[in-house]
Amino acid sequence: MLLLLATLAHADDGAQRFLDLYDSLLSRLYALDAEASWQAATDVSDLNQGRREAASQATAAFVGDPHIIERARQWRGREKEITPLQLRQLDAILYAAGEAPGDQTELVNRRIAAEARQGAAQDGFEYCMEARGADGKCAQALSANDIDGMLQAETDAAKRLKVWTTSKEIGVPLKAGLGELRELRNGVAKASGFSSYFGYQVSEYGMSADEMMALLDQLNKDMAPLYKELHTWAKRQLAKKYGQPVPEGDIPAHWLPNRWGQEWGGLVQSADLDPYFEDKSPEWIIESSEQFYVSMGFPELPKSFWEKSDLYPVPDGQSRHKNSHASAWHMDLKQDIRSLMSVEPDSQWFGTSHHELGHIYYYISYTRPEVPLTLRKGANRAFHEGIGELANVAAFQPSYLKQLGILPKKHKSDPTQVLLAEALEQTVAFVPFATGTMSRFEYELYEKNLPADQWQKRWWEIVSQYQGIAVPDKARLTDPALCDACTKTHINDDPAQYYDYALATVIKYQLHEHIAKKILKQDPHDCNYYGSKEAGAFIKGVLEKGATEDWREVLKDATGEELSTRAMVAYFEPLRKWLQKENRKR
Repeated sequence: MLLLLATLAHADDGAQRFLDLYDSLLSRLYALDAEASWQAATDVSDLNQGRREAASQATAAFVGDPHIIERARQWRGREKEITPLQLRQLDAILYAAGEAPGDQTELVNRRIAAEARQGAAQDGFEYCMEARGADGKCAQALSANDIDGMLQAETDAAKRLKVWTTSKEIGVPLKAGLGELRELRNGVAKASGFSSYFGYQVSEYGMSADEMMALLDQLNKDMAPLYKELHTWAKRQLAKKYGQPVPEGDIPAHWLPNRWGQEWGGLVQSADLDPYFEDKSPEWIIESSEQFYVSMGFPELPKSFWEKSDLYPVPDGQSRHKNSHASAWHMDLKQDIRSLMSVEPDSQWFGTSHHELGHIYYYISYTRPEVPLTLRKGANRAFHEGIGELANVAAFQPSYLKQLGILPKKHKSDPTQVLLAEALEQTVAFVPFATGTMSRFEYELYEKNLPADQWQKRWWEIVSQYQGIAVPDKARLTDPALCDACTKTHINDDPAQYYDYALATVIKYQLHEHIAKKILKQDPHDCNYYGSKEAGAFIKGVLEKGATEDWREVLKDATGEELSTRAMVAYFEPLRKWLQKENRKR
């Protein structure tokens, strides 16, 4: 390893030789790191966490090696002697080095160790609605899925508050860890010349932290007229559902079916699809998702995917704990692809499985000789998420649901109610959380170094400002032990990147409108991708580029326009008009 590293650092026979050697070493370290992380996520234990930490440190030592950074900078400065593709590879190498500079080894290793501890505390946490024993254990522990199910089903407001409060219990043990991580992440980023860790992450988009926040605020402003109408309508529906008076301002957080108020499902009973999945199996959910892509010309998933993935809940009786957050994994940047889920036969997992396989097919599409390992990723991070979300939109088109036999052929959906359900459960309710709450909090956390004793109060100020959601008990605002922001997994293990989801939401509607109108010649509110080789070719044409082209060019070449909320606003305009009329009636 050391000999190869020395060869790489001092290679003088051309930029391509340097890049090839870098990719060769990266592929081996990346695979070892990914495997250790996979084991830690699928079987939470001190041993696996230790292995993950060691593997991450080895990868960090490589990508941040000072000699490699120096060599990459030298070639980056000889721009006239290299190709545009080589230039993009060098930029990717230097970006990766920014998170693990070799002259800050102690700081980087401390950050990696802290991240491993935070991940273990998060993945192995047991929720408990009753008093814990003297040993801190819960007699009847709840999973994240249990909590979510209760918040979706319970109609008694007092019981909902108890469940919601329980869901925030995890924030207490995570608060100190996040404080340590903030200092370490910022320390590493600043040592690499960035304004903060948030500024470092944003730089991959070719933007500064302030430029990103300005863009997000504009996206939020564009959606505000629709969100205001949806918020007013939902507040009244929720008050009626729980037998409570309509609040004058914000919606109480425990009224919403999602722990962070990012999804507002359950208010459109006519659009509830769960009953149609009662005769389905978890295996069918995944297999039908695969066939969605295969029907458009994508290959079947390799046998290894089915053998190595962890797709279903941990069976009863097993003591193993695993990460509850659905994810897709490109283990070696080559052929080993996997997914971590806990699939159950319901509409949420139907959409999630289509989404996660969107990531998987992105991996498959750009895993080809023309795309170097360093560029085997999305055009930007939002593109990867946008493709997954595009599949989620396509998954709930009425024509597609009938194609699969989920909805009866003669089933007639009310277009407004279907659109309303989509706005509540997938998009409109989510935009302020992504553009505002999460991004603004992390911007202030890292860029402004928000003091820990202000986190709780500031989090709820931001939640109120952007989402119009209120803390159920104001005493929570002054409790020094609490950290409701810490309960969101991305704050801990996918930090300073939540705007990816906001931009992905915009991108998915731009792509969806193009596919529906230009390729399928169908209504964007009811179109069917299934079996369309032309739609598949269009999607694959975007995916197979990986990060070999600037993301702005990829988007404009695909849709004919730059990043814009135009398509999303147009898609939901019929709903906005309907909501406006309904709200005026009251």
